[in-house]
Order: sequence, then C-alpha cells, then structure tokens
Amino acid sequence: MSVITDRYPEYASTSKLDELRANEYGYLDEQDHVYLDYTGSGLAARAQHRAHQERLARTLFGNPHSVNPTSEAATELVEAARHRILTYLNADPVDYTVVFTPNATGAARLVGEAYPFSRRSRLVLTFDNHNSVNGLREFARRGHARTAYVSASAPELRVDPDRLRAELSKGKRGLFAYPAQSNFSGVQHPLEWVGLARELGYDVLLDAAAYLPTNRLDLAEIQPDFLLASWYKLFGYPTGVGCLVARREALARLVRPWFSGGTIRAVSVGLPWHLMAQQETAFEDGTVNFLAIPDVHFGLDWIAGVGVDIIGTRVRCLTGQFLDQLSSLRHSDGSPLARIYGPLETDSRGGTVAFNFLDRTGKVVDERLVAAEASAARISLRTGCFCNPGVGEDAFGLDVAALRPLRRTSAVTLDEYLNVLGLPSAGAIRVSFGIVSNLADVARFLAFAVETYRDRETDSVGLPQRESC
Repeated sequence: MSVITDRYPEYASTSKLDELRANEYGYLDEQDHVYLDYTGSGLAARAQHRAHQERLARTLFGNPHSVNPTSEAATELVEAARHRILTYLNADPVDYTVVFTPNATGAARLVGEAYPFSRRSRLVLTFDNHNSVNGLREFARRGHARTAYVSASAPELRVDPDRLRAELSKGKRGLFAYPAQSNFSGVQHPLEWVGLARELGYDVLLDAAAYLPTNRLDLAEIQPDFLLASWYKLFGYPTGVGCLVARREALARLVRPWFSGGTIRAVSVGLPWHLMAQQETAFEDGTVNFLAIPDVHFGLDWIAGVGVDIIGTRVRCLTGQFLDQLSSLRHSDGSPLARIYGPLETDSRGGTVAFNFLDRTGKVVDERLVAAEASAARISLRTGCFCNPGVGEDAFGLDVAALRPLRRTSAVTLDEYLNVLGLPSAGAIRVSFGIVSNLADVARFLAFAVETYRDRETDSVGLPQRESC
C-alpha cells in the first residue's frame, strides 16, 4: 500500500473494494485467478446471481406481448429497467428513450441500417472505433454517402481536435460516430465533441461501452443523438442485453428497412401495407430478453451502491501504478521489456492498457505465445487487435501506402495478410482493470512478465494459425 499511495494517495480511499472482492467476488481468489479483461467483460457479484434466482422463484413471467398476468409481470419489470437506465444516465424521458438490444453491436446496427444516408450526407468516424461502429460505413456506402476518417497520432493515440473540426466542417453533414473511451488504448476522447458536431449539423453516435464501467455519463449535459451500451461491460451479468439510448427526435428520423414481430401496430398480407409501432417499440425486434432485462435494473442499483466514483478512482490508481512499473521493466542489457501504445499518464485515459512484450533481441513477442503462457499462469487478458484495427494502424505506423498491398493480395488467412504488411504480430496485449482489481493483480502480472520474458529470445514455431483479428 505504501508504494502506490506515495504517488496515488487517493488509493487508500478505495479500501471498501477489497472487502467487496472478498465478500462478493471471492471466486477470483478461491480459483487463484487474475482477471485483467474488464474491457472485455465486467464481473458479476454473487448478489446479482442470487437476485436473479430469487426473482424467478417467486414470480411467473411470460412473453410481454400480451395482457395476461405473466405477460404483465414481465412488462412491468422491463419498463422499470428502461426507466432505471434513463435515471442512471440522467436522461429526461421526454427527450430520450431506451431500445433494448442484444449488445452494443446490435444497437449500432439499428442506427446504421435505418439512418437516412444519401449522396447529400456523409459519415465521419475516428480511426479509433470498434468494428461495430466501423461497420456503419457499409450502410453509408449502400446509401451512396461518403465516409471520412480522422486518424489518431502516436504515441498517445489521441485525435487532434483541430483536424476533427476541419473534417466536420467540410461540406455535407450526416452522422459522426466515436467512442467516449478507446477499447484499445484507454484514451478518453473529449465528450465536448458531441456538442461541437451537433452545432455543425451532425447527428452524433457515442459509443459508451468502454466508458461507462468506471465513469458517470450525464445526458442532461452531454446530449448525443445515439448512445451505445452493453450492460455486461459494467457488471458482468446479464450477457445478451445492451441498449440504444436515443433522442426521440433522432429516433423518429430513422427509417427501418423491414418490420418484424413486435415492431408493428398493423400489417396486411393481402396488401403490401404495414404501420410501424411508435418510438422504441418499432426497434425491438421480436421478444425482448424479458427474463434478463430486470437484472440490468439490479446491476445498475448494485454499481450505484458501490459508487462509480470509487470504482473510477481505484481503476485510475491501479492503471497508473501498472503503467509506471511496466514502462520501467528492462532486460539485463537495459533494453525495454515492453512497448506501450497510448498515454503513459492517467489524465484523460481509462483502465485499458495496450502493449507488446519485447524479447532480448528487441523482437515483438508473438501475442499467441503470451496468450498461451498467461492462460497457463491463470491470468485472463486479451490479445489481438481488439476489434479496433484503425487505432492499431495508427499505433503501428501503417499509413495508406503501407496498406495498399492488401488490395492486390490473394491472401486468405490473417497470417498471410500480416506477411503482406510485414507485421511481426497481429496486434497487441491488452490488460484492463475494473471494479475489484487490486494491487495483488498488478504485482502478479508484472512478476509473470519478468519471470517469463526477461532475457528470453522467442519465436513463433509451433503456434496455432491465427483465425481472425
């Protein structure tokens, strides 16, 4: 404790999270597991599982698309969860509504397929975006709208605000999409961009999936048109439930390319006619996950009870400690043991750190080797490109000229693509901290790094073929 509190004295104020880990997340230590993939998924408290079991044991629930007792019981809890989400985000229900989706990806798809892209509009994206947001460009292309990207600059991997403003000021308006926090580097992009883009005539899609687990987001102050969330990112359970939080006026401008069960008020088969349902109902295809959605309500109450601010403080301190120590690791000859991508300080960054190990010859240690050896040490982390290739290209210095050979190659596997580009790795290693991370997790991972890779020369012989990024 004394070491971390020398630089991060506020860490001492987060001690209740150590008690919480022992009481509600004790399975980590009982299973001797170091969990360092909170950007991939949060962890669930035992209380969350108990609440789910108790709710199902005391009440019957049925398909909400009816008026019978079991249906009405389910409808009541689904609507309560919808209201709780708006309350949590301080979003006025007059202005905002919640559309339940399977995840943040499903929410992005809803916007992309229904957004009125045309030759008179454009899509602006940052290089730093999850592929679920990058995929919007395919909807834009089908609507004959142009897509423009704004790159990030190494080594911090932040976007130059002047370059962004210049891009947003060009000609046609349309949709601007970016993440509040990078799932690759942990960079927190300015929330003020929402207001800037809207003032310039854009609708704004804000990906909050990586941001919300450790930060408050006030939609009375920051007013995106569309916000993406996956609730398992915050509190681990339930999976399969995300949402699109949308401004009602923006949602009304979307035009769905199809209809389905649950999304219409009336439809004819003899005549090609249908009447869509109102607002969020028109976007919730089929039957929502009515047995899991109430767990979102409990999860938000749980996180609020723990305190988002205290979680954020704990994560920031541990991230700073980790960055300080990882960047100082050296081989016996003084050469660095790791190369970090993104900010080395805690200002405007979250608890996600991307890096590669370097062996004693200075070569990047193959991420597949790290994945296998970390798993053997009971350490859960992430390797690859994290579904965020754009900021990876920025991090590894891949400009358009370097990427151009991809258009001419006959490569079919990821390894063949890497060979074409001359890359030594398919990406990086990602460590991320969350609600019950502690100093022991940091210490154990760093000890693993030193014991496994210090003064070692590595190769890729015998590693399995990469299937995807």
